[in-house]
Amino acid sequence: MKSKILKLKDLIQLLKGLRKSGKRVVFTNGCFDILHVGHVRYLHAARSAGDVLVVGLNSDKSVKIIKDSKRPIIGQNQRAEVLASLWCVDYITIFDEPDPLQLIKAIKPDVLAKGADWKEADIIGADVVKAHGGNVLRIEFVPDISTSRIIERIIQMSENRTGPAA
Repeated sequence: MKSKILKLKDLIQLLKGLRKSGKRVVFTNGCFDILHVGHVRYLHAARSAGDVLVVGLNSDKSVKIIKDSKRPIIGQNQRAEVLASLWCVDYITIFDEPDPLQLIKAIKPDVLAKGADWKEADIIGADVVKAHGGNVLRIEFVPDISTSRIIERIIQMSENRTGPAA
């Protein structure tokens, strides 16, 4: 599994070879803090748009910037390992920036996948991908499930607990 987790420079070299053999590269990114069914369905849909799915994983540092100082719940190395265990994810690279623009410019994916809750005009890197002939895929998301909602539910359950500590 760890062979799927690559530094950007190594990933770029690997993708060159895959492209030469005609492979279509799909890219998506996210925090994937507490992996849930919405994530899994999304990643499967992204993978079906090409031959190779690359996930840009927000580092712990970037998650703190874009989400909350108390996040992530799960550290980047463990999040990467969980993603790597999914058959639909081919490669993962961890990035520190709050957005994936530099990663998208470096990877030059054929398809940029993002949730349908994003308007195409607001998807970071969409213009870059389209400028080199790629396309943007907006994937429907599973309603009423998110890492934030899962965390809220755990907090509520903990606060409402009346029995002895487990």
